[in-house]
Amino acid sequence: MKVLISEKKLAAKVKALAKQIRNDYEGEVPIFCGILKGSFLFMADLVREYASECEIDFMAVSSYGNAKKGSGVVRLIKDLHINVKQRHILIIEDIIDSGLTSTYIKQYLKLRKPKSVEFVTLLDKSEARKVKIDIKYVGFNIPNKFVIGYGLDYAEKYRQLPYIAECEDEERLK
Repeated sequence: MKVLISEKKLAAKVKALAKQIRNDYEGEVPIFCGILKGSFLFMADLVREYASECEIDFMAVSSYGNAKKGSGVVRLIKDLHINVKQRHILIIEDIIDSGLTSTYIKQYLKLRKPKSVEFVTLLDKSEARKVKIDIKYVGFNIPNKFVIGYGLDYAEKYRQLPYIAECEDEERLK
């Protein structure tokens, strides 16, 4: 397992992103919409660092299952409970790669007539992009490698790692 982003670098980046978001949404009460399960650690740290009034909700979608590549089919598993009409929504993602799932989520939420919908992603894997997507807040740009840790998993394992690592050979990780 090769560590790509250390715990210390993650903490510094989360703090910087929270400050930028706080400045951009001063006087507003944005909704932080975490995309489960991968975003939960990032979102928890981000909201703590944000330290201003906000609301929190979650959505769950599936496009991977237990595979290392997305199927291209997005299934909505859990929807938001908060009314988002005329509200600022920040979609909190662990990683954006192909952009297919993120595009689906944004289009779905726009049907509810929010004031704005923006992405906050810890990791941007732009080399894997299949659709054009505008990401307002990016933590780290990473190469087209499969990564685990800090909420990201392989077959529901390794989310607890406090850093981001490349999953070189899943057989060795079992």
